Amino acid sequence: MCPELFQIGPVPIRSFGIMLALSFLAGVIYVSRMTRRDGKDFEPYLTVAYILIIGGILGARVSFVLLHWSDFANNLGAAFNPFHSGQFGIAGLNLYGGVLAAIAGAWIYCHIKKMSVLEVFDYFAPSLALGIGISRIGCYLNGCCFGTPTELPWGVMFPVGSIPFAIFGSQHIHPAQIYSSLYGFGLFVLLHFLMTKRKFIGQLVSVLFISEACFRYAIEYVRYYEDAMYFDLWGMHPTYNQVVSISLFVAGAVMYYLNSKKAKAAGPTQAVDSE
Repeated sequence: MCPELFQIGPVPIRSFGIMLALSFLAGVIYVSRMTRRDGKDFEPYLTVAYILIIGGILGARVSFVLLHWSDFANNLGAAFNPFHSGQFGIAGLNLYGGVLAAIAGAWIYCHIKKMSVLEVFDYFAPSLALGIGISRIGCYLNGCCFGTPTELPWGVMFPVGSIPFAIFGSQHIHPAQIYSSLYGFGLFVLLHFLMTKRKFIGQLVSVLFISEACFRYAIEYVRYYEDAMYFDLWGMHPTYNQVVSISLFVAGAVMYYLNSKKAKAAGPTQAVDSE
């Protein structure tokens, strides 16, 4: 665990922020190379990247605040105050809130520019997976998004003063962040391979939705959440993220079925890119 890498004057440079920035940079570079490989103008894709980044951060923060409303109800200024709690940077983000906001913003832009939404999302799908792989390393270094107690040999113990230690003490816990990071890198490899062999427009984003839904639903069982993240549903107690995961799975499966069926009906002459 190493939440702060160094300081520039009074401002600490946090490991999570560095990893988040690296994930954005790596994603943009990947999309740039893939679009230019296929002879496409990169400029509108760069605009989409900005929308995904800004919309993702704002959406992630807004959803975190709403899910922890009791912590902000009497101090709304803390919701977006970068100097809250005496530290520089906005702490507390919810991944799926950011994903939904980013998708909505990019969808609107693509419709305005009359770009194929699914094709644009196909180009960004591998970069999003790469971003998960990189940013979750930042979560591990920061000591957030941690797991629940385990007796498995690869269980980890966070140091005194960290949030995991405050909750679980010296117990070994699942390195949930590392699970997510390895998953992200593995998914990137899969989606990049599919990018070179794509059979129909929308294939990559469909696989991304399905894979992310399955993994996120499963990882919730070994990841720690405060009580506010659980709710009662017909006698079950899923997290809000698990409900979103189910929606993502259904959306991905429907998209995959409809677009593959459409591609088959169009015949083998249908082009999915500039190959």
